Amino acid sequence: MRVRETVAILTVAVAVVVVPTIVHGWPTSLAGDAAVALCVAGGAVLVWWRTRPRLAAVAALAAFLLALLIGTDLWVPDGALIPFSAAFALLALSWRGRAAWWVAGAALAYVVVWIVVIGSNFVVATLMFTVPPFVAGTVLRLRREAAEQLEGKARELEEERELLTELTVRRERVRIAAELHDIVGHTISVMVIQAAAGQRLVDTSPDRARETLVAIAESAAQGREDLERLIELLGGHDVVAQDLTLVDEVVERAARSGLDVTYRLEGEADALPASVAHLAFRVVQESLTNALRHAPGAEVRICVRAVGAAADVRVENGVARSAAVPGVSGTGRGLVGLGERIDELGGFVRAGATPGGGWLVEARIGR
Repeated sequence: MRVRETVAILTVAVAVVVVPTIVHGWPTSLAGDAAVALCVAGGAVLVWWRTRPRLAAVAALAAFLLALLIGTDLWVPDGALIPFSAAFALLALSWRGRAAWWVAGAALAYVVVWIVVIGSNFVVATLMFTVPPFVAGTVLRLRREAAEQLEGKARELEEERELLTELTVRRERVRIAAELHDIVGHTISVMVIQAAAGQRLVDTSPDRARETLVAIAESAAQGREDLERLIELLGGHDVVAQDLTLVDEVVERAARSGLDVTYRLEGEADALPASVAHLAFRVVQESLTNALRHAPGAEVRICVRAVGAAADVRVENGVARSAAVPGVSGTGRGLVGLGERIDELGGFVRAGATPGGGWLVEARIGR
């Protein structure tokens, strides 16, 4: 393709200069021969218009101006104006930005020199074969720049879309992992603690051992319901988020597991947004899970207070009254994951030891 293009440009350069000159009569002087050769060269260098456009434009215009200076009184074929105009268009097409203004000034100076050399009788003709091609080249350059900018913007938007998709997927995975941790962590902790208690009571107190089995079954059933809810959520179905109405059930199961739990709800809990109520429930659940793991038999005080669209949660447990049950150590990600989700709603969560040796969890969810 490039070879054909090169052959075509060279053929046109020779055809529009050499053929008319032969028909009109070949110059009889060395200056005439040089002027014809320069006109042919001015058209021939345009073969570089793709690879070296600036060099091609400058070299072509320089060749035509030198041919004019050498052969002022000689006949020049009109066909030479074709590559001459093409060189002006290529000149405007090859520079951008501030450099384009300097090139425009240089082109204007070139036209002035051309008119001075050729004479004032050819002002209109000179402007006709220089200004329109330069304007056309400028328009094409501006369109190309606009297309490149649009392509760049489209590429940036595509990259941002891919990044947003990746972040969304990552965020969804984190949310799923947090939900799984909340569901599985609490359920398994209650089941392990109840199973350990049942093992101790099976010989001495069969009735209480039976109660622990019932508690295990209830915890397993609740865990199954939570997992089914999570599966429905992953399937794209609308699922009602767990709210503060389930705190009583969690507190009751924790009490059957050996904790001395009291729960107080203040304010209008029904006015809380679903996301705030859900996280408040998760804070209570995670705090009770940690108390069951690390402070079995301890006294636990829970207070949830609704303040407009926000909720304050406070869970404090005392010192453990019995040894921690082996096999129920946590991952340490529960409160951290809750803190990340609460932070998205404009709240915070704090946890730390109390002066009496217990543990305190405080959370503000929402604004």
